[in-house]
Amino acid sequence: MNLLAFDTSTETLSVAVQRGASVWEHTGPGGAQASRGLIAAVQALLQQAGLELAQLDALAFGRGPGSFTGLRTACAVAQGLAFGAGGGRGLRVLPIDTLSAVAEQARLQHGAQRVVAVLDARMDEVYAAHLHWQHGQWRAESGPVLGAPEHVHAPAGWTVAGNAQAAYPTRLAPGAEHVAALPTAAALLRLAPALLAAGQDVDASGAMPLYLRDKVAQTTAEREALRMGKPA
Repeated sequence: MNLLAFDTSTETLSVAVQRGASVWEHTGPGGAQASRGLIAAVQALLQQAGLELAQLDALAFGRGPGSFTGLRTACAVAQGLAFGAGGGRGLRVLPIDTLSAVAEQARLQHGAQRVVAVLDARMDEVYAAHLHWQHGQWRAESGPVLGAPEHVHAPAGWTVAGNAQAAYPTRLAPGAEHVAALPTAAALLRLAPALLAAGQDVDASGAMPLYLRDKVAQTTAEREALRMGKPA
């Protein structure tokens, strides 16, 4: 199977191309900087793999939750590449939850089968989901949700995985096992075949982000109220 995958939901840009059993990977600055490096990285990896866009079976991307700017970048590039592939015939797109990719990376690196996937959402909040590995796929028991680090519950035997522990070391599931994991493009590649087989791919117009936060900026009055310790 020939696949392209990328994730721009965190501060790390991750891109990967699969041709048969071989995989080529790239990492770089993500977030607001992803828009500068993503397309160049995609072109470089496709060249290394000896593939054209039209030869891909599908394009997978991390749809969120995650960085507002990063998700917009991922969706825009996914739509553009998918619409343009094959002389306008289009390419199937597979939007994948970033927290599932976090869980998959934790499974690969640490053997975790029950994962509380957590990403730093900034603004004193985290994105979280409870997922367990069953029949070759990640099944969500709850989430994804957005909330305070203190609200994340890790049952006995579950592993907390993600990038939020560094930001909230004493507030996020104290006493639980924590491992570092990011939603890498390689994790998206491993998840893609089963999701494609389940018919979860969409056409280019369906490449949409998953936002959990409706508001990403505060007004001047709200910032002043927070500074003064008053309710906005």
